Amino acid sequence: MSHTPADAPFLPLSIAVLTVSDSRTEADDTSGEYLRKQAVAAGHHLRETVICPDDVYQLRALFSRWIADDQVRVVISTGGTGITGRDSTPEAVLPLFDKTVDGFGELFRQISYQEIGASTVQSRAFAGIANGTLIFCLPGSTGACRTAWEGILQGQLDSRTRPCNFAQLIARFTER
Repeated sequence: MSHTPADAPFLPLSIAVLTVSDSRTEADDTSGEYLRKQAVAAGHHLRETVICPDDVYQLRALFSRWIADDQVRVVISTGGTGITGRDSTPEAVLPLFDKTVDGFGELFRQISYQEIGASTVQSRAFAGIANGTLIFCLPGSTGACRTAWEGILQGQLDSRTRPCNFAQLIARFTER
């Protein structure tokens, strides 16, 4: 179990939030809105928010732009991680990774199992690192975004979380 000591400094991160959808708009993007609100409430800087169609090449171009931007340290996407023909986030993003964070998807599905049972096997949630940018790809439902934020991301993006967290390691992702 992780804990957050009161005397540790908080280091805000610059975060981009992406909603992958062929049908969502700003008016009905509840998953993206949830992630944006949580990131800001936690004290992070919201660098950019985008809604992008579920298209491998458009997604790859957008992720590549953020990966190349030194001002974006974390990307959180929602949508496109299922198993239907239109779900293409893994196919777009995985080839861009320098390293995968395999435990993220495993832990997400473990936590999710407690909420939705075996239906969690339909999720291809995943995470990785590309050019020092930490990337999390979540399912499109607001409930799944809440599960990921509350169960993993909130603590792991907080530099005060002990015994360890992603936030304290970001500066070291590109070391040789």
